[in-house]
Amino acid sequence: MSESLNPFEVAVKQLDEAAKLAKLDKGMRDILASPNRVLTVAVPARMDNGEIKVYTGFRSQHNSARGPYKGGIRYHPQVTVDEVKALSMWMTWKCAIANIPYGGGKGGIICNPKELSENELERITRRYAYSIADIIGPLTDIPAPDVYTGGKEMAWIMDTYSALKGNYLQPDVITGKPLSIGGSLGRNEATGRGVSITVREAAKKLGIKLKGAPVAIQGFGNAGQFAAVLLAEMGMKVIAVSDSKGSIHNRDGISVDSLRSHKLKNGAVSGFQGASSIADKEVLELDCTVLVPAALENQITKSNAGKVKAKIVAEAANGPTTPDADDILFGNDILVIPDILANGGGVTVSYFEWLQNLRREYWTEAEVNSRLDSNISSAFNDVYNNHKEFNVNMRKASTLLAINRVVEAMKIRGLWP
Repeated sequence: MSESLNPFEVAVKQLDEAAKLAKLDKGMRDILASPNRVLTVAVPARMDNGEIKVYTGFRSQHNSARGPYKGGIRYHPQVTVDEVKALSMWMTWKCAIANIPYGGGKGGIICNPKELSENELERITRRYAYSIADIIGPLTDIPAPDVYTGGKEMAWIMDTYSALKGNYLQPDVITGKPLSIGGSLGRNEATGRGVSITVREAAKKLGIKLKGAPVAIQGFGNAGQFAAVLLAEMGMKVIAVSDSKGSIHNRDGISVDSLRSHKLKNGAVSGFQGASSIADKEVLELDCTVLVPAALENQITKSNAGKVKAKIVAEAANGPTTPDADDILFGNDILVIPDILANGGGVTVSYFEWLQNLRREYWTEAEVNSRLDSNISSAFNDVYNNHKEFNVNMRKASTLLAINRVVEAMKIRGLWP
């Protein structure tokens, strides 16, 4: 398969491979291969200089057989409708694997938030929320943060929706909010915590001792930082870290807390005194026990997969490994914990936040983390059992598990009208 395929083609190919294993009939396969709805909206906004610019926004709702659509909203100049469709499909699988009652959704706006003032960002966000307000809702479609969005944008969307739909606070329409308006404790580090839990469970299965084991992390945003913190707490040794501006390495270990402080102050990991600079591509190819790709899509490809030396690859990012690379890693006995399993901590705690919002009843951080650990551990073991039973890589095992759960719900509900 060509590595030039767009994300939606990759998602459909993964679906087809799992559908064969599940012996899925063509009708069910065709339903799953197409989102239920894809909305494209114009997002006009007035810039600070008085000029009006029109941005393009999307919301893809893939499947709601198991519950309301769930998925993030990203702001990026390279957002495409096919990317959003693919991510909504992967969200369906992610929610099913985590065994939470959601289907998959995803949204985005083609823009560069780094070039926008806060006022411009707010006007764009509120206009987008206005444009999609009729297809989202607490029991319909619950968005969340994604690339270059966070609690601030979620608060604007919640406020806009609440004003449009009755002018009262409706925190359950969106997750990833600040604590003061209904956010959940434990949400900020949930994705990284989920990654660390899957690494711990994988190490148990493979008989690997984590204490002192070297780990390399590509990407030092939210997921990468908290994965680093929590893996270090487990006794692992972080030996390399990269971000969009450079990469650093110290085989004796990097102080994660010091590096986080350095990144906060300087905006990059480069120049950190406790490590030396290395080429970006080297982070993926270092001799380490665990590799955590936490950056962008298509980082491990057929051209470099054979150079990966890690025993475990835990995908904190979405789609960092191409299908051709998957086959190479599997052939080299490298256990890949796929994105739809490894980074499921975020959507799981988003589900917890939604439950708390619906009840207007809030949990302690310890309770959130305990429930997350139980949920992700169970999901990992379900996928691993499929992996062993069918002798397929963990991605196919994950998708197979997800498809079976979604199809079961579809069959029980029936096709109507």
